[in-house]
Amino acid sequence: MLRIDATLRELLRLDQALCLHLNAGLRYFGVLRAFQALSWLGNGVFWYALMLSLLIVHRGGALQPVLHMIFVGAVCTATYRMLKRRTLRPRPYQAMSSIAVGAPALDKFSFPSGHTLHAVSFTLVACSHYPVLAALLVPFTLLTAASRVVLGLHYPSDVLAGAAIGALVAAASFGI
Repeated sequence: MLRIDATLRELLRLDQALCLHLNAGLRYFGVLRAFQALSWLGNGVFWYALMLSLLIVHRGGALQPVLHMIFVGAVCTATYRMLKRRTLRPRPYQAMSSIAVGAPALDKFSFPSGHTLHAVSFTLVACSHYPVLAALLVPFTLLTAASRVVLGLHYPSDVLAGAAIGALVAAASFGI
């Protein structure tokens, strides 16, 4: 049991150290504004615009992929809300005074990152239907995930958990 405790303490220390290191980028105005914009877009704006664009460009042919994305988004929202209510992990800026907050939090708790969860799930679903979108969606998803840590809203472990859950929800949706 002592070994597990020591390992968990070391993982928490690394999580906090990486969070502090990435959050230090906020002292540069351009970094702050860029990650604020990414976070805002990742809050749904980008994904809604993508779905609308697919419907405009591909018309009826995009209906099934867009409905697939909507379904996955609904499952992801229910999943992350349930997890946040049960884990109650404070956000980094709430737990560590040295973390600057770069954007308003959408809810009180940190675990998991809903932005990352949705970005990964939407990217996997959209790219399965339209592989050419990967060149746009994969970098956007990675930057959205990074924005959550840089802005002091999530720990790296929140983002990794969000990515894993989003990938699992997307993968499960293909089996339905």
